[in-house]
Amino acid sequence: MSFNAKKSIKIFDTLSNQLQELKTLEENVLKIYVCGPTVYDRPHLGNARSIVIYDLFYRFFLQIFDKVIFVRNITDVDDKINQTAKEQNISIQELTQKILQFFYADINALNVLKPTFEPKVTENIPEIIQIIQKLIENNNAYIEDGHVLFDVSSYKNYGKLSNRKIDELISGSRIEIADYKKNPLDFVLWKPASKNDDISSVFQSPWGDGRPGWHIECSAMSFKFLGENFDIHGGGADLQFPHHENEIAQSCSAHRGSNYASYWIHNGFLTVDGEKMSKSLKNFITVNDLIKTGINGSAIRLMLLSSHYRKPFDFNQKALQDSQKTLEKFHEIFDEEILNKIPENQTNKPSSEILDFLADDLNFSKVLAFLHLQLKALKATKNQEKLVEFIENLKFLGIFDKKFIKNNVDEPNSQSELSKNHAKIDVNFIENQIALRQQYKIEKNFAKADEIRLNLSEMGVLIEDKPNNNTIFTFK
Repeated sequence: MSFNAKKSIKIFDTLSNQLQELKTLEENVLKIYVCGPTVYDRPHLGNARSIVIYDLFYRFFLQIFDKVIFVRNITDVDDKINQTAKEQNISIQELTQKILQFFYADINALNVLKPTFEPKVTENIPEIIQIIQKLIENNNAYIEDGHVLFDVSSYKNYGKLSNRKIDELISGSRIEIADYKKNPLDFVLWKPASKNDDISSVFQSPWGDGRPGWHIECSAMSFKFLGENFDIHGGGADLQFPHHENEIAQSCSAHRGSNYASYWIHNGFLTVDGEKMSKSLKNFITVNDLIKTGINGSAIRLMLLSSHYRKPFDFNQKALQDSQKTLEKFHEIFDEEILNKIPENQTNKPSSEILDFLADDLNFSKVLAFLHLQLKALKATKNQEKLVEFIENLKFLGIFDKKFIKNNVDEPNSQSELSKNHAKIDVNFIENQIALRQQYKIEKNFAKADEIRLNLSEMGVLIEDKPNNNTIFTFK
């Protein structure tokens, strides 16, 4: 690993709350686990941001280490899945298969690489049962009212990842209060089935038919594919507590002497015009919503990376348009004649400067600045070797796309051409934005309401307020 000898890799570790030099447990091998989707609904942009961020980490690590084992799980057993399947009057299997197809379509549009392993919960029930049994044997779990629960008081370091004491966690978090718990923070490892459960979500266990709790799934699957100890665990900031806190407690309790993950990485929230993206606020936007408007997946990817991964990112039309224009600028140096001279079997080896910047806690802003400087120099010289290097940098970052090249007229890439596709915008997205605008008007937040009207107008959608609080929309 010559790069590491040249310059150390720095990442911000949530557990120690500081920038740390990355040192792997095995020489030239990096093992990373990232929490994947719960497949009950199409992933929104916040989910997509997390996927894209860890894809960039993965691409970087593949350049540095001889071997990278990247595990990203699929949660296909969950209360939300059961509820959504009932609401849609379909089986759980039908729902999860449909949502998985949406998920793969979306992340493929964002040029996301396949992880080394992508285990599903339903395929790892024996491993989950095994780790629960160990926790019971180690007196870290108890059985009550058909549930198996983790005893938080049995793990002395509980709260370390959140940097809070147990009393603070109880008072500051939304936790399930139940009579069968010894402590309000105790969490479910195995949940008993109810008579209304879909049979495909019910599994046999020593404690009766039921299904695993959410947290234990990741402990079981990370152990199966990475072992008791591995290098990095990643996920969204919203997973820090209780999900990741609970993972640490149960994994270190099941495997005595284990440290579980050496480093913890958390990416920041995605907001929409200053509000956290959520279904309750009806500001839920998917990758597919944007693609239907004619926006290119590579532009969405660049937008999601444009803010430092640990900081919140606010989605708005300007950020999206800026990313689209940046990619058009990066590709204007190419034409079909130049591309024909560049061999297809390039290694996608990026410039050493890009690796240096990414080694600094994934400093993507410096990467972008470097690409702009590279482009400026290319326009002056059009050096063939440097052209190849530039295209390899774009490919490595997952933002090269022939659709942006001027000689390729099959796909629109200018803002004027994109406007012709605005009529394809997803109707559900428009209705959600209108509902959110109405809520802002009720709250007398007229600035936000006007901002939504303006954003929709820029996307080619005109809205008109009618009597009785009704709003209609038309396409330009």
